[in-house]
Amino acid sequence: MGFPFKKHAPQTGNPAIDKLIHELIYRSGDGSNADLVGEIIVTALKIYKDNLDRGDMKIINTSMKELRDSLKVFEPYRAIRKVAIFGSARTPRNSPDYQTAQRFGREIARKGWMVITGAASGIMQAGNEGAGRKSSFGVNIQLPFEQMANPVMQKDLKLMNFKYFFTRKLMFLRESHATLLCPGGFGTHDEGFETLTLVQTGKTEPRPIVCLDAPGSTYWKDFLYFLKRQLVKGQMIREEDLSIMYFTQDPSDAVRYITDFYKMYHSMRYIRDVLVLRIQKPLSGEQLDLLNQEFKAIVKKGKIAQSLTPFQEERNVPYTFHLARLSFSFKKNCAVSLQRMILRINQFAAD
Repeated sequence: MGFPFKKHAPQTGNPAIDKLIHELIYRSGDGSNADLVGEIIVTALKIYKDNLDRGDMKIINTSMKELRDSLKVFEPYRAIRKVAIFGSARTPRNSPDYQTAQRFGREIARKGWMVITGAASGIMQAGNEGAGRKSSFGVNIQLPFEQMANPVMQKDLKLMNFKYFFTRKLMFLRESHATLLCPGGFGTHDEGFETLTLVQTGKTEPRPIVCLDAPGSTYWKDFLYFLKRQLVKGQMIREEDLSIMYFTQDPSDAVRYITDFYKMYHSMRYIRDVLVLRIQKPLSGEQLDLLNQEFKAIVKKGKIAQSLTPFQEERNVPYTFHLARLSFSFKKNCAVSLQRMILRINQFAAD
């Protein structure tokens, strides 16, 4: 029997068990990433030998099942842009904020985007209603109150139910390309601050983060005042960190800002120590020189280079093969500046 792993074989320390693991995967039929499947099995056996508390085992088991089930739901839609919408479940239908979120959902869906909400009432229902059932996902959380799925998402195959907030949060970020924050309570700010933290620290890809409220509201104005008065003035964040947020009271403006973020920029990934930015069309020599001049501070060594063909390591994403690439050695503590660089690249779309 041929060894199915492309990389290093998983090791339990027991050759007989290792052989059984290899055979089990081999006999399970065709598949990919056999090496990682082997590592998962080895980790499970190690957990078993650790004699963890049954409650700990349930956390591991449930979280793995939730991730597996939700990733299966999202997988067919990976090439479609999506925006995660957050806001209060208690916002009534006659609220201007409800109507603003509903209009945003309708307009972003017309641009070919899909929306992901928590699938509950209030702002979440407004976002799903605006986008429509076909263009909506719901990632519901099981709570003892408030959180039944809204009528748009009930019985939809794109509705997922989560026991744990941390697996649900991962799906919101893993599967979306933008974040829309509408007025809400603790949950909205929890999701918002996590997104801001991950973008600021470079733990997730740059993305548009929009704070949207209704005309005449002071909700986000007061929030921004707090950030400037307490966090910036207290030197807990830098003033430029605020630039990763965009504030507006116009749903059409929110849609424009989000879609424009991907006017030239498409996506990014690391290949070893090199950051690769995929862009919609090649830059001219003059544009590339300007980029190198304006953003040399975020380049660790060498220069920003351009290539017109994908790297060998990108063969698993064929829908990006037509894109040009910018690659460079990136200073990973410059995530906010990287977001500014993406906005600059997008300006070249009009040239």
